[in-house]
Amino acid sequence: MAIRDQLRKAWNAFLSTEQQAAVTNYGSSSSYSPGSYSSVRVPGYNDRSILTSITTKISIDVADVLLRHVKIDDQERYLEDVDSNLNSCLTWEANIDQAPREFRQDICQTMLSNGCAAIVAVDTTVNPETEEVFDIFSMRVGTVTEWWAERIRVDVWNEKKGKRQEITVPKRNTGIVYNPLYKVMNEPNSTFQRLTRKLTLLDAVDEQVSSGKLDIIIQLPYTVKNETRKAQAETRRTDIEMQLRGSQYGIAYIDGTEKVVQLNRPAENNLLKTIEYLIEMLYGQLGITKDVMNGTADEAAMLNYQARTVKPIVQSMVEAMQRAFIGPVGRRKHERILYFIDPFKMVTMKDLAEMADKLTRSEAITSNEIRSVIGLKPSAEKRADSLANPNMPQPGVNVNVGTAGEEEANSALDEIDSAIDDIFADLGGEPDE
Repeated sequence: MAIRDQLRKAWNAFLSTEQQAAVTNYGSSSSYSPGSYSSVRVPGYNDRSILTSITTKISIDVADVLLRHVKIDDQERYLEDVDSNLNSCLTWEANIDQAPREFRQDICQTMLSNGCAAIVAVDTTVNPETEEVFDIFSMRVGTVTEWWAERIRVDVWNEKKGKRQEITVPKRNTGIVYNPLYKVMNEPNSTFQRLTRKLTLLDAVDEQVSSGKLDIIIQLPYTVKNETRKAQAETRRTDIEMQLRGSQYGIAYIDGTEKVVQLNRPAENNLLKTIEYLIEMLYGQLGITKDVMNGTADEAAMLNYQARTVKPIVQSMVEAMQRAFIGPVGRRKHERILYFIDPFKMVTMKDLAEMADKLTRSEAITSNEIRSVIGLKPSAEKRADSLANPNMPQPGVNVNVGTAGEEEANSALDEIDSAIDDIFADLGGEPDE
């Protein structure tokens, strides 16, 4: 498409919304998702350390997975990357504010916090509502505020105005990513929400303990059952408070018949034990262990975490974008959005050396591919880019044996030719050429 045609047909989601009528009736709306997920509950756990660390850990690991717009063959195997603006958004720049990694992490954080996230194609080549084939120049992550039958209301950042804005977009052209762990994290009575409420109560108790109160009881030498004695006791308590408040060092005096009982700690409760129990339960339901959180997990624990937590989230993101941005036309052209996980990320150098030897000998990868994993520049040797066993002689490959070795080999060949000629001379024939 020519540049002039691209500029003429370019489409912006925010501008199209402003051009719509002020009041548009799309039918009855709801604050909840019509599916099994809800996207408007925002848990108040952003200031809770343990919960924030869990969601941050998951989103960072999800952001490590690369997404690409690719072509596949008839057997659903990866062939090559597609030279498209959508692939540029996934691998180079999603929008003016976010690189691809921050974009992927934004999707995961929004999805974990709200139950689902909306990936909006902001700038496109043509109007996605009227054209089946379109390319994407920029994308944004938003939260869904209202649901209709075929459209949704999304709160998303408008880079033209520098503020968040609600726009109405069609579901068909918007990547709606649902949280596969919704029942564990976003349901009102889920383990995640119960832990949130318990942590809130624990913070309230801590604030009361550290509020500066002395928590002491004064035993008076008389009973306080009638109103007169109660008034005298209240006067005595106020007098002691005034002494402590007015003293530079917080010193007061009492009568010799009075006693002071110090409360060392508040009344016992099982709140902390309940929180520890809920944390262990949440770890198990999310497929996370303490070793995964502190970075000391072994290979088996990390594989379990990748399979149970990271991959389902990444797969949800990929399928949502494929449905919205590839469409039927791209599917018929064998176009897909695939995710790629680095298999050597958690491998030590000792294990990597053994794996490299086995993979190159089995002709699964080339030497230059291994060099790129280690961080070395590709080798200029042709053999480094070929799938060949380096320990076996290859047909058509000249081996440099040196000048002395070459002379010895030629001399041996000449002696063999001379012996063959003598044999044929004795038989009375001539050797064939």
